[in-house]
Amino acid sequence: MKSIAISGSVRQNVGKRDTKELRYEGRVPAVLYGGSEQIHFSVSAADLTPVFYTADAQFIELDIDGDKRKAIVQDSQFHPLTEQVQHIDFLELSDDKEVTMTIPIVLTGTSAGVRMGGRLAQKLRTLRVKALPGNMPQTIEVPINSLEIGSSYRVEKIEIENAKILNNSDDTIVSVLASRASKQAATEEEEAK
Repeated sequence: MKSIAISGSVRQNVGKRDTKELRYEGRVPAVLYGGSEQIHFSVSAADLTPVFYTADAQFIELDIDGDKRKAIVQDSQFHPLTEQVQHIDFLELSDDKEVTMTIPIVLTGTSAGVRMGGRLAQKLRTLRVKALPGNMPQTIEVPINSLEIGSSYRVEKIEIENAKILNNSDDTIVSVLASRASKQAATEEEEAK
């Protein structure tokens, strides 16, 4: 799994005034929990850009004043108007404790139904996966070669070794729908007979 390195510094004070001052300096208040103790720290807002503006699932390598820990983003808060990150919660990873992450879906191949004039409709772009950090997949590949017009690929068909998908097994990931052109061609064929 990909990982991004972010460095931070421990916060001495956790009050509202200090938080405002941090944000004014271009830093974002953060909390790391899930380990033996909670750590309140701050990170540069610029360092968070590759964390939020990507579709990839990734681990975060935190360096908090020399103390290195592996984590994932558990929660984040954004300003409603400026959309700047206001606060971020990190969950510390442990090799023997399962974690839930959102993993992106990658479609592979070319659908036979699309080649015949159908329209590909992807309903899900990510899946929630629960696994140990070492078993967490980077992406989930969904082969669409066998999809004809009117067929679909559901969550129940996906099997990931040493991991569990938390989405409903009946959820449709991708389907091939009949386009207007293919419907019109089918009606013209029927009328010609």
